[in-house]
Amino acid sequence: MSLEKVFFGFFILLALTLNFGFVLGEFDNPDHHNTYELLAVIIVNLIATVLKFGDRTQTGALLLASSLVADLQLLAAALVWAYAVHVHAGGMDAMFMASIVSLAAGALLANIVSVVLVIIDTVNLRR
Repeated sequence: MSLEKVFFGFFILLALTLNFGFVLGEFDNPDHHNTYELLAVIIVNLIATVLKFGDRTQTGALLLASSLVADLQLLAAALVWAYAVHVHAGGMDAMFMASIVSLAAGALLANIVSVVLVIIDTVNLRR
């Protein structure tokens, strides 16, 4: 068992589960979605992205692409949150929260793709 592969799998699964935890709840209710949880999701996703660099296979390219999509959507969600709280005169409302959670849900889908690709790649190595 390679410690590098354990860390790689750990961060990919952690990104997925944290993202799922953030998205879970009523889409438009700010009380169901924590700012710090979104921050944790962003940080773990960025770490997972860095771990995906260097793999020159087609699967590695797809893993990196899915991770970059997740990072982009999570950063967009954070920007919408910051705009709603610090710039928008009305503050955080249901419309902004629904947009934030929708972006995070897109990142969740990209993280699911990453995990499925890793599982497929692992199964193919056994053969």
